[in-house]
Amino acid sequence: MSLPTPNLDDRRFQDLVDEAKRRVQQHCPEWTDHNVSDPGVTLIEAFAHMVDELLYRLNRVPDLHYLRFLDLIGVKLFPPTAARGEVTFWLSAPRDVPVVVPAGAQVATERSEVEDPVVFTVDRELTVVPCSLAHLVTAVADPDVPPADRTDELRDGKAPEVFADPPAAGDAVLFGLSDAVPGCAVLLRVEAHAEGRGVDPRDPPWAWEAWNGAGWSPCEVDRDSTGGFNQPGDVVLHVPHSHTASVVARLRAGWLRCRAVEPGPDRPTYQRPPKLLAVTAATIGGTTAATHADVVRGEVLGVSEGVPGQRFPLARTPVVVDEGALVVEVACPDGWERWHEVRSFAESGPQDRHVVLDRVGGEVLFGPAVRQPGGGVRHYGAVPAKSAAVRVPEYRTGGGLRGNVARGLLRVQRDPVPFVSSVTNRRPAAGGVAGESVADAALRGPLLLRTRDRAVTAEDYELLTREAAPEIARVRCVPAGEAGSAVRVLVVPSVAADEESDFAALQPGADVRERIERFLEQRRCVGARVSVEPPFYQGVTVVAQLRARAGTPEDVLRTRAVQALYDYFNPVSGGPDGDGWPFGRPVQSGEVFAVLQRLPGVELVEDIRLFGANPVTGERGAAVARLDLPANGLAFSYGHQVRVAR
Repeated sequence: MSLPTPNLDDRRFQDLVDEAKRRVQQHCPEWTDHNVSDPGVTLIEAFAHMVDELLYRLNRVPDLHYLRFLDLIGVKLFPPTAARGEVTFWLSAPRDVPVVVPAGAQVATERSEVEDPVVFTVDRELTVVPCSLAHLVTAVADPDVPPADRTDELRDGKAPEVFADPPAAGDAVLFGLSDAVPGCAVLLRVEAHAEGRGVDPRDPPWAWEAWNGAGWSPCEVDRDSTGGFNQPGDVVLHVPHSHTASVVARLRAGWLRCRAVEPGPDRPTYQRPPKLLAVTAATIGGTTAATHADVVRGEVLGVSEGVPGQRFPLARTPVVVDEGALVVEVACPDGWERWHEVRSFAESGPQDRHVVLDRVGGEVLFGPAVRQPGGGVRHYGAVPAKSAAVRVPEYRTGGGLRGNVARGLLRVQRDPVPFVSSVTNRRPAAGGVAGESVADAALRGPLLLRTRDRAVTAEDYELLTREAAPEIARVRCVPAGEAGSAVRVLVVPSVAADEESDFAALQPGADVRERIERFLEQRRCVGARVSVEPPFYQGVTVVAQLRARAGTPEDVLRTRAVQALYDYFNPVSGGPDGDGWPFGRPVQSGEVFAVLQRLPGVELVEDIRLFGANPVTGERGAAVARLDLPANGLAFSYGHQVRVAR
C-alpha cells in the first residue's frame, strides 16, 4: 500500500513554460519570437525543467517535515480532547457507614469481539453518606404562614396531609434527612392510600428540590412508583452536589422538598391533598464526574545525561489535558525532586525545575541552553544531574471520539469498590474530539499568521474559539443583530452519534462557555462585546406517506425512512454535505421528497407535510412548504411520522 502523495504545487513543465512566456510578453514586449528555436525559449524550457524537478521533490515532503515547518511559525497540532460525563455507583444495600469511591477508580464499557473497552476514570472522590428520615415538615404557599412540623404525626400513624386543602401551587412537603447527602441517590419508601385524587399518577404536578445553602436546586427523579403519593412505592432522587444541611422550622437536617407546581392542560392538579402513612429514607448510591482516560502510574522515563535539552518519550500517548500540570520526579540524594510543567521555557531561569510536555507526541522536554550574543550560554530551566533517574508518578492517556459513549454503556467496574453492586452513566458522555490532522493544521497556519492571536473578523472569532475549546463540534460567529460592536459566537458541542437527537445534549455546558468567553475576552477588539451561546434550534417535524415496493416490509421501510430524516435534519452531521445543517439554511419540503425517494424500497413518495416545532415545549405550527431559519438557526429533528402503504 503506497502513501498518498501531497500536492503542494500542481504546476508542471508546460505550465511553467507558458507562465514564463506570458511574463515575457508583459515585461519584454520587444521579444516577439517565442518559437522553440529561439535561444531564450530554450533557456526558459531548461529552467522550467529544473523547477519541475524541484516541485516533484517538494511534493514528496512527508507530513513530519510539514509539521516542522508549521512548528517554525508556532503552529502545533491540537491534542485529542477527552470526553467527560457522570457515572452513578449503586450500592448493593443501604449502609450505616459511608462508602467511599476513590478518585482514580476506573469504569469501562463491556469488551466486544472487535473493540477494546472504553475506560473512564473518576475525577474526584465520592462519599456515599448514609442517612435516614429525621423530620417531616409541611409548608403552604402563603409566605406569612410558618412551616409546620409533622414528624410526630407521621410517627404516630395520623397520616398527615402533604399539601393544604385544597392544594395550591407552592405548597410543599419537606423531608429532613439525618445528614446532607451531596451527590448521592436517596431512596424514599412511602406508604400512602389513594387520597390525592385528580392527578395523572404517571406525571404528578410536583417538583423535587434540595437545599444548597442559598436556595433550592432541582433534583432528578430516577424513578417514582408512588403514583403521586397515592399508593405504596419508592421515589429515588439524585441529589445535587451542592446539598447542605440547614435549619427549617427550628429543625436542622439535610432538606429535600416536594413542591406542588402550576397545573397545565396535560398536567391536572390535586383536588384533595395526599396523605402519608409512613416514610423511610436511605442512601443507595451516588454520582460523580469521570473522564475518558486511563491512568498510568510510576512510569520510569530513563536516566539523565546531565546535558540541556533532553527529551524523554512517554510510553502511552496522547496525554489527556488536565486542569493540573504534569509532575515529573528526578532522583536526588535526598529522594525525589518534583519538576513542574510550564507552557514554555521563555520565563524559566537556570535554577527553575521546569519541564514542557508535548501532549501530542508524548515527550517530556527539559530546558535548553542558548548561546547569547556575548558568547555566554544561558540555561532556560535547570538541568537534571547526570545519571539521575527520571520518572512520572502519574499521568492520564486517552481522549478522542470513542469517549462519546451513549447513556447506560459504562457498566464494568475495573476497580471494584466494596458494597457497590453496579455502575452506569445515566447521561451520555460528551466532549471527546479527535486530534487535529496535519491538513487542518495546514489550513490554520495561514490564519494564525494573519490574526496573530487577535479577533477582528468573524473568521478570527471562530478560529480562536476552536483553539479555546477543541471539543466543540461546530462554531459560527454571527452579528448580534443590533447597533454596536457586539458579536455572537454560536457553539455546538460534540455528542455521541446515538445522542444527536437529544436536545439537551446539544446545549454547551456553562464551564465550556465560560472558558471560551475568558479566552476571547483577552483577544477581542477594544469595545467589542462577545456573547457565547448555543444556536437557535428550529424543530422540524416531517409527516410523510410512502408507497413501498413489492417485497419490502412496511415496518422496515418505516424505520429506514424515520432514521433518514433524523440523519438529514441533524445539527452536527446532517445537511446536504453531511457536516451539519448549514446555519440559516431554510428547510423546504422538496428536499424531503429527494431524501425519502432515494431510499431502498421506496416506490413513491405520495405526500409530505412540513411542520415547525418547539423542541422545548413540543408545540407544533401549521403545515408549510418552507421553514425559514434565522442566521443563528439550525434544523433539529423532532418527532417525524412516516406512514407506509402498498
